[in-house]
Amino acid sequence: MSFQVLGTGHYVPERIVTNDELSAMVDTTDDWITRRVGVKQRHVCTTETTAELAYQAALKALEMGNTTADQLDMIICATVTGDNICPPLACSVQMMLGATCPAMDINAACPAFLYSIDIAAGFFARGRVKKMLVIGAERMSRVLDWSDRSTCVIFGDGAGAVLLGEGDSYLASVFHTKGNDEIIKIANFAGMSPFYQNETDQPYVQMNGQETFKFAISSICRDLQQVIADAGLQESDIALVIPHQANVRIIETAIKKLNIPPERFCINIENYGNTSAASIPLLLDELNRDGKLHSGDYLALCSFGGGLASAACILRW
Repeated sequence: MSFQVLGTGHYVPERIVTNDELSAMVDTTDDWITRRVGVKQRHVCTTETTAELAYQAALKALEMGNTTADQLDMIICATVTGDNICPPLACSVQMMLGATCPAMDINAACPAFLYSIDIAAGFFARGRVKKMLVIGAERMSRVLDWSDRSTCVIFGDGAGAVLLGEGDSYLASVFHTKGNDEIIKIANFAGMSPFYQNETDQPYVQMNGQETFKFAISSICRDLQQVIADAGLQESDIALVIPHQANVRIIETAIKKLNIPPERFCINIENYGNTSAASIPLLLDELNRDGKLHSGDYLALCSFGGGLASAACILRW
């Protein structure tokens, strides 16, 4: 017993920031951003909180799954940009939904959504839950240095959610972690302790783009090949690959190293940018609502990011 997906949902803030608008803020151009990253626009919060993004995505997933909040047995939120250290984002969503189930957050950077659904599979396997809500939600705009053209052009805000029920659709998963804070890092608030003497970094995204690129390529190829084999499948069996939307060049490079047709790789980074833990569930919902997911399809999901961490799994739709 693992789970099946009963419903999906996503939500993004209304405010759209185009590459041309960014070009007036920092030394960059639409052409450079499009060629190097693949982003044309991103949604950014103006008044919305991370909890509000997650809540709206959750409502859509619950509606599709014909489920009410009081039927939920657990809520997990994947995020690095919760509104508060305490209470956790999942607890805020629980309150907003009017649910009464346990709720918790998972922080594994961009792969956190895949970590979260694997945790969910464990609860289903032990018979502890019948319906569970897993949400990836990020307000990355709050942790960006908007004068740093190497990072502010990449990211966006948004949320995606899946409603899970009892089933057998989760076939295999792989996870890797290699502790490293030199390639991708978001420092926490330094605090005001009069006793702490170490220098602290500013609480904004810091990223070595070249090293991130190399890590991402190797992770995608290794993880996809491993998880497909663990599921007893061939690369030709995969109907769609739903990768983390970090950089279109990363995906295009990985495609050349795998034996999966390029048209099976799903990409929407041009409209949303990198929404970290929200990117896979957001894309999954778009595909679902566009009628591109069919019963029995084998879907390969993969992600990579800070930690350094990576993950992949196989779902049978």
